[in-house]
Amino acid sequence: MKAVITVTGKDSVGIIAKVATECSKCDANIVDISQSVLSEYFAMIMLADIDKLNVPFADFVDLLASIGRENGLSINVMHEDIFNTMHHI
Repeated sequence: MKAVITVTGKDSVGIIAKVATECSKCDANIVDISQSVLSEYFAMIMLADIDKLNVPFADFVDLLASIGRENGLSINVMHEDIFNTMHHI
């Protein structure tokens, strides 16, 4: 299974590293990443394999959201099943 992780906020040094570090601590493997900086704003989408998460998925979601709040970012994590259902026509 995979999760879609989105990160938005004011650009600063180390955003990718902070998110990647937390994913690593939880055994979420980043399989794809796209990021962009538009003027002073940062936007990133990550796709992470969560088959081997060492914490419950809900805790993973809360952890990344907390990291976002601590760093002035909005970090959202969505399970691929929910993402696919929302975008199915």
